[in-house]
Amino acid sequence: FRKYQWLLRNPQDSRLQDSDAHHDIPVTTRAFPSDPKQHCLLVGPKAHLTFPSRCYFGEKVALYFAWLGWYTYLLGFAALMGLVVFVAGITVFNSSQVSKEICEANNTIMCPLCDQKCPFWLLSDTCTYARVTHMIDNEGTVIFAMFMAIWATVFLELWKRQRATVVTNWDLYMWDEDEEELALELINNLQHEPRRYQHSYLRSTIVLILALLMIAVLIGIAHALVIYRVVATAFFTQSDFEFLREQANTVAVMTGAVLHYLSIITMTKVQSVARALFLSTEKPRTFSQRENNFTIKFFIFQFFTNFSSLIYIAFFLGRTAPRCHPSGCITDLFIQMAIIMMLKQTISNLVEFLRPKKRNMVVGEEEEPEDPCKKQWLSNYQLSEVNIFSLFDEFLEMVIQYSFTTIFVAAFPLAPLLAFCNNLFEIRLDAIKMMRLRRRMVPRKANDIGIWLQVLEAIGILAVIGNGLVIAITSDFIPVQVYKYTYSPCMTKNSTAVDCLTGYINHSLSVFRIQDFEHHTKGEPELALMGLCCRYRDYRNADDYSYTVQFWHVFAARLAFLILFEHVALCVKLIAAWYVPDVPQSVKNHVLDEKHSNLRKELRWVMPQKVPGVAVLRDSMVFSWRPG
Repeated sequence: FRKYQWLLRNPQDSRLQDSDAHHDIPVTTRAFPSDPKQHCLLVGPKAHLTFPSRCYFGEKVALYFAWLGWYTYLLGFAALMGLVVFVAGITVFNSSQVSKEICEANNTIMCPLCDQKCPFWLLSDTCTYARVTHMIDNEGTVIFAMFMAIWATVFLELWKRQRATVVTNWDLYMWDEDEEELALELINNLQHEPRRYQHSYLRSTIVLILALLMIAVLIGIAHALVIYRVVATAFFTQSDFEFLREQANTVAVMTGAVLHYLSIITMTKVQSVARALFLSTEKPRTFSQRENNFTIKFFIFQFFTNFSSLIYIAFFLGRTAPRCHPSGCITDLFIQMAIIMMLKQTISNLVEFLRPKKRNMVVGEEEEPEDPCKKQWLSNYQLSEVNIFSLFDEFLEMVIQYSFTTIFVAAFPLAPLLAFCNNLFEIRLDAIKMMRLRRRMVPRKANDIGIWLQVLEAIGILAVIGNGLVIAITSDFIPVQVYKYTYSPCMTKNSTAVDCLTGYINHSLSVFRIQDFEHHTKGEPELALMGLCCRYRDYRNADDYSYTVQFWHVFAARLAFLILFEHVALCVKLIAAWYVPDVPQSVKNHVLDEKHSNLRKELRWVMPQKVPGVAVLRDSMVFSWRPG
């Protein structure tokens, strides 16, 4: 349609002199040339600025690859920063005063981790666990979390600029889907009436009920994983293998992460089946509206599927049984994220790539026709099928990865590095799948990535909130700082000869008399007869088990840090969004020039001719006559 408009407006253009030779070129050669310099043989001044993927798959797929490439490029900076923070944590692996106190606590008896069948244990048994915790739970975590909040904003702002430049080169910056659809329908039939907007409260109610049921199932799966962790911890503590007994909690966390990954795979299959039901229930007016509604709902489903267990570990684990390790709960979150991300980026990618390849190999073993044309047609037909969800699945996979990279990055600084390494292969695997293993997707025109941009912006806000909560609630950063500047020997005794964190572990563990256990929870009655006590992670008085003053100091500090961190991070995000314009100045000027040029051409036929003695006043539109 735009090419026809250009031809009508530029009938004398020199590029049309060889039009007869152009018509002699086969259609397939003009559309998909083998020479990269002849991409699509576009008519217009910006023919050389198009992407090869745009010529074959259309603008929608080309924008996906443009976004993925830009995301991977900027992810390299986040990966480098995360690697620096992680290496800095490794350098202090053995120098933490808190870890030293845990490793030297050979006489500190800890309370059982569960109500029944869990034994008492020594604090020094978890020496390695404490060192790993300090490796990821330090001052660098706060700096990196703030950096990622800024990075997420800068990434989106720079992508908006990149998108504006790309679609301007494609002459699609001012393109409107509704306008083009209406124009094409009127070209086919001047009597055509547009499809009206419709809304059904009954359909919306059905969709809402189905969505709530799906979310309830996902929350139920998260609770099942919690129950598994409690049961597995008790089971492994009674194992005949010494390693399982000593590392019962860690093994339970790791196996729980594997089960969480399997639940993600299972629920993804279930949700793919439910797609047809949701699509048949809603009746939007245009394809883009249907795609946007579908994207929002199924992203929410996938978000709950992937993050329900992580949210529990980050914000609820340790408040009830099972208790966290004395050095904090952040290591459990680290292990969970590491296992899920590595499994998703290895097994899932291999299955996603090998499944269509194996299918094509099996189908290709059938008898092939002798006719070369039929052979090529049959070869294309036997490729894996595609549908309207094919590109959606690719986007969803990357957006979920973006969520892992930003939301809980304070607990797993290596998340950007894993995502960066994965994307280096993902770009090529996606291209191979689309070109060789799948049928060609129907080309669709687009000038942005649609509702995914709003989803990414929402994830950026969730990342600020999530990382603030991880630092304030999950990690031990705040309790350590409160002890260091309020209760440590440096503050109470003005002692500078000792480490300021000396005595932190003893200060953060409360005392519980073993004889006060309920009868069905007493693991070793002889310890109660000896009048011994066990320790547990909390701030409570030894006599009545009420909260101590330090508990309220820590609680107030956590709340103050959370409010301060989120407000500072959000302010920095807003400043970065304001400082970096969404559209480059060159694009704005180009659009302005095009508007001016088009308006001049359109007004050329209606403007009065200039006559000597006639002045046209633009503001008042009053004509004055001066006789000559």
